[in-house]
Amino acid sequence: MLQIGKTLVSDELLEAHFTCDLNACKGGCCVEGEAGAPLQDDELAILDEIYPKVKKYLRPEGINAISKQGTFVKGSDGEWETPLVDNKECAYVIFDTGGIAKCGIEKAFREQKIAWPKPISCHLYPVRVKEYTELIAVNYHKWHLCNPACDLGQKLKTPLYKFVRDALIRKFGETWYKELEEAAKS
Repeated sequence: MLQIGKTLVSDELLEAHFTCDLNACKGGCCVEGEAGAPLQDDELAILDEIYPKVKKYLRPEGINAISKQGTFVKGSDGEWETPLVDNKECAYVIFDTGGIAKCGIEKAFREQKIAWPKPISCHLYPVRVKEYTELIAVNYHKWHLCNPACDLGQKLKTPLYKFVRDALIRKFGETWYKELEEAAKS
């Protein structure tokens, strides 16, 4: 474990290699699982605000799920998350012509229709952040669906912390990330 400010960072962020291989996994992290993407409290109002602009990018199934459940839901663990379509994929998922799951929110962002890229938990994945009273835990979430990403990351020699660089800076800031880089060098 490494402590940077009020965060405890798992050594695996520095040691593991990772590069998403969407051709292999087909974006399974947005489809598989038992819950939607975790949301922070400040992201709830953002989802409500951007939904009218994001809606045109979504599939009918996603729009239907959101119309019935809302732009966010409270999960079985009591935490906020994105709604699901039939307890499967995230309601904000779209599929490209190759059948790869992508994010409708991110597509709207890339087309400059909105100024918010996507929930931070999605941007950070496979890194998970858990906030406690005094500290924030920053951990690597290992999942069999990401085995191809581990293989590709190893082949390309891409450390996990570098793969999620932009997301870590978005969450914790440039100064924090520079401290993480320095720790990785030593």
